Amino acid sequence: MKILVCISKAPDTTSRIAFTDNNTAFDQNGVQFIVNPYDEWYALVRALELKEAQGGSVTTITVGGADNDPIIRKALAIGADDAVRVDAEALDSLAVAKYIANYASANGYDLVMCGKETIDYNGAVVGGMVAELMDVPYVSLAIKLDVNGSVATLEREAQGGTEIVEASLPLVISASKGMAEQRIPNMRGIMAARTKPLQVVASEGINASTKVVRYELPPAKAAVKLVSADNVAELVDLLHNEAKVI
Repeated sequence: MKILVCISKAPDTTSRIAFTDNNTAFDQNGVQFIVNPYDEWYALVRALELKEAQGGSVTTITVGGADNDPIIRKALAIGADDAVRVDAEALDSLAVAKYIANYASANGYDLVMCGKETIDYNGAVVGGMVAELMDVPYVSLAIKLDVNGSVATLEREAQGGTEIVEASLPLVISASKGMAEQRIPNMRGIMAARTKPLQVVASEGINASTKVVRYELPPAKAAVKLVSADNVAELVDLLHNEAKVI
């Protein structure tokens, strides 16, 4: 079984976020980038578990410049066999999806996996776009995946219970919490990652369909008001006149 796992980089959650160029561009100075956790912890690790149980191969694909190579090498250290980087700027979700779909279709992958979303943009749309462009089934927000021959059985959380879905390969899925457990690369994996193949694919000149007009930081949190436990009247007054229901 040939599995393609979509890998993207994202700012570490402890990074200070700032913008430049009149708030039209993300300022990457001093930002530590990591593998998007949903891609790494759930999609990639479950792909590796399937390969270990059933054989086959796991390839990662990333759209972006050479600055993505360190996070790609981490995915290789965790256990991916090889990696592909499309040497194109990740302009928007549709452009990224087109690059991934074109490569996946041309190379006959049985299963394309991605995390449910990235932790920076939270768009959760690339997986569905890839499936539509490849004209194959798509199952989103899967928490469990098993493959038997050419049929995949998946579980998703539904209101009040669990939904079980079956679909034929080839298939695109997005993985959510519960799909797998995080793996920490060991020294052997880190050393092996240095020599594993990382293929760079030339850009196809795909244009973006959207553009960022402006970024804005959320408003600063207001100061906390402390009310004495025996001053019930003040508390009631604040709840009536100042508290905001969100």
